Amino acid sequence: MKQLLIYENIKPLNQNDHGELSLKRTSDVSFAREVNAVPLIGSEFLPASEEYPIVFTRTNEGVIPSVILGVRDRENAFVTKEGGWDARYVPAFVRRYPFVFGTDEKAETFTLMIDEAYPGLNKDGEGEKLFNADGKLGPFVEQTVEFLKEFQVLFVRTREFGDKLDKLGLLDQVEVKTPLPNDPERKVNGFMVVNREKLKALKGDTLESLMKTDELELVFMHMLSLRNIAHVVERVIKADEAKKA
Repeated sequence: MKQLLIYENIKPLNQNDHGELSLKRTSDVSFAREVNAVPLIGSEFLPASEEYPIVFTRTNEGVIPSVILGVRDRENAFVTKEGGWDARYVPAFVRRYPFVFGTDEKAETFTLMIDEAYPGLNKDGEGEKLFNADGKLGPFVEQTVEFLKEFQVLFVRTREFGDKLDKLGLLDQVEVKTPLPNDPERKVNGFMVVNREKLKALKGDTLESLMKTDELELVFMHMLSLRNIAHVVERVIKADEAKKA
């Protein structure tokens, strides 16, 4: 499942197993160190387009927008050696960790899950209690549930946007050169981008529809964001040089 990229050991959150646990939030995002792309929802396109390349990926769930975080497998160029996130905007996919909704095959029911591998979980009372003394979800978890609900709704809408672009024939599978000093022939592939000429060829009523739904604006943000591929390559090169030093 595309949405479980950074999760290691998820379990349904329940009072029996987790009633005594607290969660201490930290700025450590080492859990995302080996992920070179994560899904993106439509409301994130504006801040994300300023720092990351936004592309489209075909999955079993549909066509999903994603941000490219690295040019090599199992390497995130935005996670520092110390485990910090080196960018102004952190994707919601990363921010919701260690929580996530689990779904059935028909996506009709949702279960709140937690990654038990998260190092901030503890029985020492540090941070936020997951459950109150009466066995009900604590305020922090209740807020998290609302965040996850909004994320899920927007994730579905954004997937529908990706599927729409696909049905309109606007997406092309591409391969982009990302040369590194020790790997001049390196390429990144497995994703799709909007074809500018195909976009121009759309009929007026289709373009008008995309404009009225603000989807055309998302397309432009995506296209402009592709300039950030060069910035990701620069990050990788700098990180490699720092390791040598």
